[in-house]
Amino acid sequence: MERLGGSQELMPVKGRSQILAGSQKKKKKKSQLLLLCLYFSAAINLSVAFLPHKSFIRRFLQWTELLDPTNVFISVESIENSRHLLCTNEDASNPASEDQRATVHADSSNLIPKLFRPAAFLPFMAPTVFLSMMPPKGIKSVILPQVFLYTYMTMFNSINGNRSYTCKPLERSLLMAEAIAASTFLGVVPHFIQIKYGLTNPWIKRLLPVVFLVQASGMNVYMSRNIESIKGIAVMDKEGNVLGHSTIAGTKAVRETAVSRTVLFGTSALIPEIFTYFFKRTQFFLKNPGSLWILKLSCTFLTMGLMVPVSFSVFPQIGQIQCRSHEEKIQPSTEETEIFYHRGV
Repeated sequence: MERLGGSQELMPVKGRSQILAGSQKKKKKKSQLLLLCLYFSAAINLSVAFLPHKSFIRRFLQWTELLDPTNVFISVESIENSRHLLCTNEDASNPASEDQRATVHADSSNLIPKLFRPAAFLPFMAPTVFLSMMPPKGIKSVILPQVFLYTYMTMFNSINGNRSYTCKPLERSLLMAEAIAASTFLGVVPHFIQIKYGLTNPWIKRLLPVVFLVQASGMNVYMSRNIESIKGIAVMDKEGNVLGHSTIAGTKAVRETAVSRTVLFGTSALIPEIFTYFFKRTQFFLKNPGSLWILKLSCTFLTMGLMVPVSFSVFPQIGQIQCRSHEEKIQPSTEETEIFYHRGV
């Protein structure tokens, strides 16, 4: 009886040690996830750390108004009325100027197609990013979302970029086709790796598509707007007088846009993956497994809804650069120390 009693006393001790070991592993995993979240959020904050906070907040508030989905449906008649109001009233804070900024290109003054206005970016991109991050089930389920994602991304970048240079339509079309093909190829690589090698590590399976999405989104900006770096974009003095075309300003505009896109898509893809990782370990998921995709889609919309105005506001639309940093042919055109350029969206 004593031996039996002794064994009964020893069993709970072993059980406690196993429970403690398991709890320590869980705490370690949670701490690693927390560090990952902090690291990524720090990377986002560093991108705006050296910018004037007041100007960033002002740009952010302006973009929240310009990204109103109703701006997609502004008619041509309403835009013409807005132009007439701007001709008679130069107040930049009136609703007419908001309509112009949301629907008219800053360089060419042409009407931006409805599907590619900044206000249409979130409704089109959020579900596409969600579908592109889904686990691969076949070749079609992998390729089609990637093709749609990078086709829309390429056209949006090209249409809303700087248009102060001259370019033949065929040249632009070939450049866009190359950007779509290269970005799509890079986007499907992690999914084909999962299909072929059957990755078992949950974090590699989740983070690999995010890493490739970040790389592809930045590369897409460079390829779709590469002409700006080659031919140069218009630079102006503070009075708005065009001084010439600068390849240095074009390269800087493309680089800043690429950085903002990598922050946007990296955050929008990573945060839903982290939420779903924890959600799959809750009792609610065990009882309602179908709710996972609803939560992930909602989380993607919420994250992109916040990150789109943030990424558009990281750098000002009208950038400035030191005159001495420009080409020698532009420096004699002005006595000002700083000249300006339109970065594009």
